[in-house]
Amino acid sequence: MKTHDSFIDEAVIEVAAGRGGDGSASFRREKFVPRGGPDGGDGGRGGDVVLVADRNLSTLLDPRLRPSLRAGDGAPGGGNGRDGRKGASLEVPLPVGTLVYDADAAEGAPPRVDLLAHGQRFVVARGGRGGRGNRHFATPTRQAPDTAEPGRAGQSARLRLSLKLIADVGLVGLPNAGKSTLLRRLSAARPRVGAYPFTTLVPSLGVVEAGERRFVVADIPGLIEGASEGAGLGDRFLRHVERTRVLVHLLDVGAAPLEGRDPLADHRAIRGELAAYASSLAQRVELVALNKVDLIPEDERDAHLAPLEAALRSEGRAVLRISGATGLGCEALVAALARALDAEDAAAARGESAAAPAPVGP
Repeated sequence: MKTHDSFIDEAVIEVAAGRGGDGSASFRREKFVPRGGPDGGDGGRGGDVVLVADRNLSTLLDPRLRPSLRAGDGAPGGGNGRDGRKGASLEVPLPVGTLVYDADAAEGAPPRVDLLAHGQRFVVARGGRGGRGNRHFATPTRQAPDTAEPGRAGQSARLRLSLKLIADVGLVGLPNAGKSTLLRRLSAARPRVGAYPFTTLVPSLGVVEAGERRFVVADIPGLIEGASEGAGLGDRFLRHVERTRVLVHLLDVGAAPLEGRDPLADHRAIRGELAAYASSLAQRVELVALNKVDLIPEDERDAHLAPLEAALRSEGRAVLRISGATGLGCEALVAALARALDAEDAAAARGESAAAPAPVGP
């Protein structure tokens, strides 16, 4: 997946379906038919504008670069009863997970369509009807009508596109908690990694394999307090968490002893932002991964981490010790995620919500 500044998750476009072709006002002109009747053909229908979900796309960059789109017009009708050709429909490929709104709709209005599945199609603007030729207007008292209908204009719309990534697992946490490094460790994704805050400025996706099971993990850019209100672009990043089924909350415990940070307070702050953005996120299945444990001497880890683990487990959290840099505990994390997703699948089949995973030992 692209992980540079070409990631675009909002765009406004204008679409116009094709105009229908005009009907023809024509009469038969043959050598031995001195009084040929009307034979004007109908105009062709205008082309539609069709939105198509494409899993090979990951950004709304193309619609941003081509904000005005138009389908083909229908051809006019001809003599001898020839109907005009239909206008070419225009297919607009969009990433799976794109929500399509009327650009001028009120805040909170439902989308026109939510493109959730690869290949899903939605006609967002229908082509105009072709005009009828004069052959349709002949009557016993008017046998030579010389008028025909003009083609109708196609529908048009101004649309706001909003992309929400679709992933099974979302990695959340403060900036520089190690999410990108962990995604690199778990999958073949190669997000940008660095030892400074806000290294990741766009979400990244990776596919993780656990035996025969495969699932998609999203690295959500680091959140800060006030993210639900837009601080640090947090409101843009939080939208990509909404479609995930399981959350992995990374806490940087390697830096805590050195910088005087309180990982438990960090955890509660980010959970507060999730709940403030959408109450459903606070109910999402969550595993807590204590990351960068390799930075703590092995003989000191229990002393540093046991109180934190006990506090988290008292809140019903599943807790694991990991290191995205060395791979320590990553297999156990992948196995725990596979079990959580299996439980989600089983609960969905029963029409329920999956219970939180059982606490995991160190």
